[in-house]
Amino acid sequence: MVRELACRRCRAITTGKICPVCKSTDLTADWSGIILIVEPQMSQIARLLELTQKGKYALKVT
Repeated sequence: MVRELACRRCRAITTGKICPVCKSTDLTADWSGIILIVEPQMSQIARLLELTQKGKYALKVT
């Protein structure tokens, strides 16, 4: 099974070594909760969490 990591800066989830959203390398395996953003401009949750790009995000990153 592929290990998913969450970015500590923007909370994006990735399987790579670099965040696809903010290009950070500060990733962690210690995260919980998932939110999928499909249409960030139409999503109230994306606005609340200040997410501007579609993708898979962690709700809590430590």
